[in-house]
Amino acid sequence: MMTIVAALTLLLSCQLAGELVTRALALPVPGPVFGLVLLFLILLWRRRSAPALDQAADLLLANLSLLFVPAGVGIVQHWHLLSDRLVPILATVVLSTLLSVIASAGAYVAVMRLLRKRPI
Repeated sequence: MMTIVAALTLLLSCQLAGELVTRALALPVPGPVFGLVLLFLILLWRRRSAPALDQAADLLLANLSLLFVPAGVGIVQHWHLLSDRLVPILATVVLSTLLSVIASAGAYVAVMRLLRKRPI
């Protein structure tokens, strides 16, 4: 039986392992991405999620807005640098969001087509 503290330790350990892998191999991928892959593999191996892990994830998601405070402070602190480049930054954000939505929709359509062709 896993406690919430053990679940948080598992989550942070996976993130740490991901950071160690990306830094050791000098990969251009964020460490938390590898951490998530590791956590996914652990959950696949266990074939189920512990209730404490679900509670820890819900706790983190409920307080996710607190993690954006440092980014907001950084934007306010460096506004003089950002204001000169505001149009390219906004264009990049809008374009990347649009491309993400298009890619997600395309992937959804492709998977749905594959599932329809698959015999039941």
